[in-house]
Amino acid sequence: MEQQYAARYRDLYRRHWWWRARERLILDVLARLRPLAGWSAILDVGCGDGLFFERLAELGPVEGVEPDASLVAPDGPYRDRIHVVPFDRNFRPGRRYGLVLMLDVLEHLREPAEALRHALTLLEPGGILLVTVPAFPLLWTKHDVLNHHYTRYTKASFARVARAAGLRVVRSRYFFQWLFPAKLGVRLLEALWPRPPAPPRVPPSWINRALYLVSRSEQLLHGALPVPFGSSLLVIGGKP
Repeated sequence: MEQQYAARYRDLYRRHWWWRARERLILDVLARLRPLAGWSAILDVGCGDGLFFERLAELGPVEGVEPDASLVAPDGPYRDRIHVVPFDRNFRPGRRYGLVLMLDVLEHLREPAEALRHALTLLEPGGILLVTVPAFPLLWTKHDVLNHHYTRYTKASFARVARAAGLRVVRSRYFFQWLFPAKLGVRLLEALWPRPPAPPRVPPSWINRALYLVSRSEQLLHGALPVPFGSSLLVIGGKP
């Protein structure tokens, strides 16, 4: 992640409509998957400064792993629960988890199958792995460049990575369907008027609120219908 982007990440996560709507969708999905007693332990991979911890703690004990030390405040409230190390085979926390989250992580990795394979070794029997990634290479824009993405996924391309990792995909669905044509428009504009990538900003409050409501309305109306497009992909899986 670009340092200028990283510096404002906390504010974006707390206020920007995209992060708010994504979090709300994930919480809706987890509410349906949650065991009656909650999860015995939760791991948030690529957790940043633990910005999702407060809500995840309602579902079970939570900790995280973040390879980018610049995103983790030394005096943050969750610092003692965040492993600031790369997420690879050397990350051995000494326990297993009922739920592992990888929220917009895999697109940053050269070897996504290896990361998925390692995530599976950290799952308890019957544990759940929930993944989100940006969808469709057709929607590649300078935002992907700014975020140091390697790729965007389709259901088919993610399924190939999942097979290589030994991940059993239980369910996958696209979301942010309304954003698909909007991002196509951005790609066209970038082709016609090339400009350097710029970090996102929180829009004016009325626009921010309106885009959040559009996203939430879509989530509630479409639910888990198999809409064949969207700007993001959500995958639920586990061990074979």
